[in-house]
Amino acid sequence: MSLLADGHRIPLAQLAAHRQAAWARQADYVAANSPFFQRLWDGKAPPARLEDLPELPFSDKAGLRLSQPAHPPFGDYLAAPREAVSRLHRTSGTTGQAMNLAMSARDCAITEAVGGRAQSLAGLRPGMTVVHCLNYQMWMGGLTDHLTLERTGATVVPFGVGSTELLVRTILDIGIDAISCTPSYPAVLERVLAEKFPHLAPADLGLRLGLFGGEPGLDDPAFRQRIRDTWGMEPRNANYGVSDVFCNFAAQCAHETDLHFVAHDVLHVELIDPDSGTPKPLEGGAEGELVLTHLDRECQPLVRFRTGDIVAVRGTEPCACGCTGFRFRVVGRSDDMVVVRGLNMFPTMVAAVVGGFAELSGDYRIVLDAPPPHDVLPVQAELARGQADDGTLVPRLEAELKRRLGASAKATIVPAGTFPATEGKTRRVIRTYA
Repeated sequence: MSLLADGHRIPLAQLAAHRQAAWARQADYVAANSPFFQRLWDGKAPPARLEDLPELPFSDKAGLRLSQPAHPPFGDYLAAPREAVSRLHRTSGTTGQAMNLAMSARDCAITEAVGGRAQSLAGLRPGMTVVHCLNYQMWMGGLTDHLTLERTGATVVPFGVGSTELLVRTILDIGIDAISCTPSYPAVLERVLAEKFPHLAPADLGLRLGLFGGEPGLDDPAFRQRIRDTWGMEPRNANYGVSDVFCNFAAQCAHETDLHFVAHDVLHVELIDPDSGTPKPLEGGAEGELVLTHLDRECQPLVRFRTGDIVAVRGTEPCACGCTGFRFRVVGRSDDMVVVRGLNMFPTMVAAVVGGFAELSGDYRIVLDAPPPHDVLPVQAELARGQADDGTLVPRLEAELKRRLGASAKATIVPAGTFPATEGKTRRVIRTYA
């Protein structure tokens, strides 16, 4: 296994020889065993040096989606024998067709160790008890994320989704002090507490650390402060990943609100212009689409995989926490981007504005009922419980969206509780046109 002990704390320059050797093995393996990449590369041998990877074409989700129906159930990018598959997951399908994910025992071990680095970085450690509230039904966020939590040495309660009243009682009975869930799930818990446990405030549950993932929103200072004020717990994005690559390879730490990349020893990163595909330097201040290459993967190795995630690199120097990986923020997904009069809009940008209004719950939707081009950004925002619209909320919200985003917006205020209380990923951009 090419994973290094504390590989996320070794300076990238010192990892160069290790990474180069790992790529040499992986390149030979993929070229010999992956019909998908043999076809994509048109028989061309992969370059020997990592820095020459841009000589190869990109792979992307569209290609994988075509491969699986043609070669069920794992696609012809399965590079290992079928008997080597020890675990099957399925993606959530939030951005399209759900995909089958195959992992060998080795793939599982590396995935769990990398995810454990991220969860530890976010503050989970031995002596703590964390309840894991993500979907265990085939989704990688369930079992595999559970095992990354165990890698920290913490006690893990495998709760899953649903039965929220039982969850409240379990947290109180066991004395749980951390929760792993999506950022939107605390709002579900708040509603259940208000309806079923009116004598309890969220802070009475005693949670001190929130390990979030699966949805955007944690970069919004207003959202983070609302979690602190309401729950008395520290919110951390502990679980950033791309299911086809690794379920979790970046997290926030106690020193920084930026995500820290923790997988340089097993994952190669490129940054590209999302429109032209031109490589961009991975340096502070750079922004572009994240492209990833496995350096050690048996079942479904990916090379130059376009993630669709647009990220902003915040710094490359080591953090005070000891992590040496680059730090970044996710601007948004290319498939969630809405272009309004030439301006690129992402849900995270809208969340930052909506979260600044005390009268609003922070939940919102961007509902597009016609194909582009778009002249205005249509935003539906939900009132917070116990709040009312005094008639000025719409013009104030529209003015703030215009001021912060530069685009005209058409705001609609909907009553508290309008949007469904989801326990999985929440889709913010809704396209109703065919």
